[in-house]
Amino acid sequence: MTNQKAYKSNNASNNNMLPGNLQRLPDESFFDTLIFIDASFLSKVSRHFGNGNYLVYSVVKLSNNLSKKQRLNCKKIFYYTAPPFQSSKPKKDEENKKEGYDKFVSKLRESEVIVREGRCQRLKVDGGFIYRQKGVDILLAMDLMNVPLQFPKVKKIILIASDSDFVPVVRSLRVRGIKTILYTYYEKKRNTNFSRSNHLIKSVYKYHMLSLNDFREAPLDKNKQKEEQ
Repeated sequence: MTNQKAYKSNNASNNNMLPGNLQRLPDESFFDTLIFIDASFLSKVSRHFGNGNYLVYSVVKLSNNLSKKQRLNCKKIFYYTAPPFQSSKPKKDEENKKEGYDKFVSKLRESEVIVREGRCQRLKVDGGFIYRQKGVDILLAMDLMNVPLQFPKVKKIILIASDSDFVPVVRSLRVRGIKTILYTYYEKKRNTNFSRSNHLIKSVYKYHMLSLNDFREAPLDKNKQKEEQ
């Protein structure tokens, strides 16, 4: 397993010892983590590393691997996405995309991944169409806010995203004793599709850059259907 460069605040603490443990061993549940995945962002990174083609990989293996690199146990995976756009009278290509999406989501749920779905909005711009996900970030933020209530023993979470809209909730969680480990990707060169969100980076406990190896180390089993991102 390759070492990854971690970016960490100077005042961070790594004391995992729980009081009252006579054997001086930490409670196993203390090392449980939750992974929150912005699917649109992860898909974008996958396509970038695939030089325009989406990489084939296992979302579950990727999540487990990232957790292990942080010496954490992946307790649950939350995956935030939106179904492909469907016209009032869906065309053949729209039906095919929806069929593929449904099979992919079904496979995730069979693996006990919690899938949260927003919706896809189509906008006409300059004679063409662009597509945007709606409501996905709100669902993700709501689940983040519920971590202290639903998972009171979890003290570190992993967020795969790049949106600065998550800054307020990340800061709120930190006040409540929950540290956010960010996996993101950006490029310093100009005219790039991946800009650096300084506000998000400064708000988290530490962050790592996603790499091509992260995807390569999470191969999809050959006997399973392709997980097309």
